[in-house]
Amino acid sequence: MAPKVKKERAKPTKKEKSEVEAMSEPRHNMTAYLQPIGSISAEFEGIMEYLHRSRINYAITTQHVAYQSYIKAFWNTAAIETVENKEVINAVVVDKPVVITENTIRERLQLGDQPEDPTSIDLQCQRGLLLRIKYSENVLTNQINKKFLPLRYKFLLHILIHCLSNKRSGYDLSPIDLTGLFTALILNKPFNISRYIFNNLKENTQRPLPSDTQ
Repeated sequence: MAPKVKKERAKPTKKEKSEVEAMSEPRHNMTAYLQPIGSISAEFEGIMEYLHRSRINYAITTQHVAYQSYIKAFWNTAAIETVENKEVINAVVVDKPVVITENTIRERLQLGDQPEDPTSIDLQCQRGLLLRIKYSENVLTNQINKKFLPLRYKFLLHILIHCLSNKRSGYDLSPIDLTGLFTALILNKPFNISRYIFNNLKENTQRPLPSDTQ
């Protein structure tokens, strides 16, 4: 009698997300929940009060309905164009034109920055801040890891990563430009947050989309 052959089940293959699908995940388009003044946990008291009065408060806490189909339609059609010597992102959603500019972001998110504000912070300033707030790892690297920050600053960087950046992975890591924004907020320095966000959107439009067969 022939021995029984054990059949192995085929392992399910992991479906790769397209660029457009990745940009409509729940981890993007997030808003932050800030505990109301008067009911804040002791360990978050200082940073929570700061965020309530900060220039990014409206942008990170105001929730809007974001339909996944609209997000996908936007990114499937988004293109960078120059109009009157200014860059704009043009797209079509439900047969309607959508135009995004730096100023659109500034007004809609109520960021209160100015077009002439810088979009970067000197590396020496960034590293000096990290030392002052007791970042416990090497400050000379091109990215910082939020797990080495004290709790209140870890919370702030967590919000910036999920609410204002275009990161799709590595959610513990902050690149130099985002660390610049982090530094500017803590030190109350001018920073063109609107242009930072607009540049992230431009970067998304330049990432290749998959073919119809993918």
